[in-house]
Amino acid sequence: MDSLDPRIARLHDIRAGEVPTVGAHDYGETYEVFHQAKRGKHHAHVGTVHAPDPELALVYAKEQYGRRQQTVNMWVVRTADIFAFPYDDSDMFDSTPQKIHREAAGYKTRDKIEAYKKKQAQ
Repeated sequence: MDSLDPRIARLHDIRAGEVPTVGAHDYGETYEVFHQAKRGKHHAHVGTVHAPDPELALVYAKEQYGRRQQTVNMWVVRTADIFAFPYDDSDMFDSTPQKIHREAAGYKTRDKIEAYKKKQAQ
């Protein structure tokens, strides 16, 4: 009997010498699962499930990832709907290492502040 798990079905194809091709709807779509352990905490990625629709993906996610740890909320997102920057564009995240604008010493009012402090001390 063939397995309903798409990974096992593909493994049988590979062992038989066939190159498996997986279409968009052969085994449903893949959904990324995000889990929240406590209210107010961030959701963290915990894994992936295969499902024909988002509702069933939530059920699979609950069964597969919700039982292992305390869970108050769970998200599923179609893997095809996740967009990311290519690694070639990583320079867009570079920032200026010196942030002088955050320091009061970088402004012309520094002398006035020091004079005010000196006056208050007297």
